Amino acid sequence: MNDEMIPVGLNDPMGFACGPDTPCFNECCRDLNQALTPYDILRMKQALGMASHAFLQAYTTLHHGPETGLPIVSFKPNPATGHACPLVREAGCSVYEDRPASCRMYPLARAISRDRATGKIQEYFALMHEDHCKGFGRESGATVGQWLEGQKVIDHNRENDKLMGLISLKNQIMPGELDSTRADTFYTALYDLDTFRGQIKNQNRLAGLDLPDGVYDRIMADDLVLLNFSVDWLKYELFGKAFTVTV
Repeated sequence: MNDEMIPVGLNDPMGFACGPDTPCFNECCRDLNQALTPYDILRMKQALGMASHAFLQAYTTLHHGPETGLPIVSFKPNPATGHACPLVREAGCSVYEDRPASCRMYPLARAISRDRATGKIQEYFALMHEDHCKGFGRESGATVGQWLEGQKVIDHNRENDKLMGLISLKNQIMPGELDSTRADTFYTALYDLDTFRGQIKNQNRLAGLDLPDGVYDRIMADDLVLLNFSVDWLKYELFGKAFTVTV
């Protein structure tokens, strides 16, 4: 069978399973070209006990979309290891409980549409059947929906959908390539949370904003609160929307 995309629903059987007994175990982590989201970075840097700037420097590379100018963060390639993920080990992923969403989703692809009137998100899934993967045909005993629950990907999808909403807003309000200053602000506020927190604390980055009671203390103490605050703040700072705080 050639590589193909097979649409599936949440109640369809998940004809896929992967584990140490799968002949190609870990191979999909050894020729990597993988974009990472801010929530991916948050989870992995916490798992490794690293500051965000240190994690980004050690494990990732940055480039910018040629049409949007938006930052694209991916694992740093290493030709010496055949471009393997820097966090994979012989026994498997060293940050498995905090692995990126794309790792959790594989071999499913997910697309969404958002109702403009209600904001409700509709999900669509397809199975990426690739010849090199030997996990197909190994019955999981679960439906697609049950398999997704087992992968604990719901939190990732929720947080990543907020990023997609922000990018959609950018493309509506500011189509074309984002200038380098705005791109740097976008990158720091979303991906380099510890640096952004330091800017808020030491450079008075939020001067003039009326923060609800308790919000400052929460963004100083909690990475996820700060990430969600950053999405709200970027709508105001870069794209001119009224400043609102949803955290």
